[in-house]
Amino acid sequence: MDLAYEVPQRLADSIRELASKVERPETISPERELELTTRIKSLLDEKDAVLVVHYYVDEKLQYLADITGGHVADSLSMAYFGRSHPATTIVVVGVKFMGETAKIISPEKRVLMPDLHADCSLDLACPIDEFSVFCDQFPERTVVVYANTSAEVKARADWVVTSSNAVDIISYLHSCGEKIIWAPDKHLGRYVQQQTGADMLIWKGACVVHDEFREQELKALKLKHPNAKVLVHPESPEGVVALADVVGSTTKLINAAQTSKANELIVATDLGIFYKMHQAAPDKQLIVAPTGGSSPTCSMCAHCPWMAINSLENLARVLETDANEIHVEENVRRDALISIQRMLDFSESTHTKEAV
Repeated sequence: MDLAYEVPQRLADSIRELASKVERPETISPERELELTTRIKSLLDEKDAVLVVHYYVDEKLQYLADITGGHVADSLSMAYFGRSHPATTIVVVGVKFMGETAKIISPEKRVLMPDLHADCSLDLACPIDEFSVFCDQFPERTVVVYANTSAEVKARADWVVTSSNAVDIISYLHSCGEKIIWAPDKHLGRYVQQQTGADMLIWKGACVVHDEFREQELKALKLKHPNAKVLVHPESPEGVVALADVVGSTTKLINAAQTSKANELIVATDLGIFYKMHQAAPDKQLIVAPTGGSSPTCSMCAHCPWMAINSLENLARVLETDANEIHVEENVRRDALISIQRMLDFSESTHTKEAV
């Protein structure tokens, strides 16, 4: 496999530094939590707004979406719930590319986010200028990008994929004789290439959370829990994926937790997923897979620092002020929608489900 584009060390170091410096919200009192929850519920009604929340954010926000008729899901499901919901304002609680995706799909609606500094390391590792130059070097190749990318990168691509449908789509393109440019996650790209045998030039980005999971530490943890099943997101390193009983998207891992006969589950993805996993499998013991850092100094220990930016405080503030609206240039939006729509048309024709 050709790892065609090595993300410059300066960029990788910059992303790590940014992630380590993200300020997480301060803990609030139960009284303040109740006050904010009550206020947000009122503002959602007042502003004709609906919450769409990613699995990786704080469980208080996931709970709030549940009780207000919102939606907790992966990024594509978040966007499509927002489009189908009658509310005129979508409040996206996640990271910035998720807000952009919602706006791409629902241009007529207002899209707000609690904090526009909620970035994604995969998005940051694939800047549009450098990506376009790279793609131009291989005009014969089909450009396939992961959902965790900016609107501009999606607009440059031929296809958008998710971790749920990437293998199916790349298998299809491979069967048609197409050669692929893949971006930005190197681990997911490697996994897809191994599953399909496709000719792929892979952009070498990585998620700061999943990249931290460690094979040797996971082996040691398995020895302590010999009956546990291991659930792994394919953004994880190859050695970690090789130890998995189930490899898949967030939605697939939640479903696997529910159906597994094991009483203990070791989970290698962002620990924000535990809120929905506990709901799906309340009788199971969920164990966080070991990472390369150790608390309290580790800034990414199985939890995205940018996802952690989202809080009841800044959610209430954005609803009160109508700040942090997402805008996507119309020409970019139209082109990005084409690559997304190709994925959706394919998924609909093969009855697959999109999930990040």
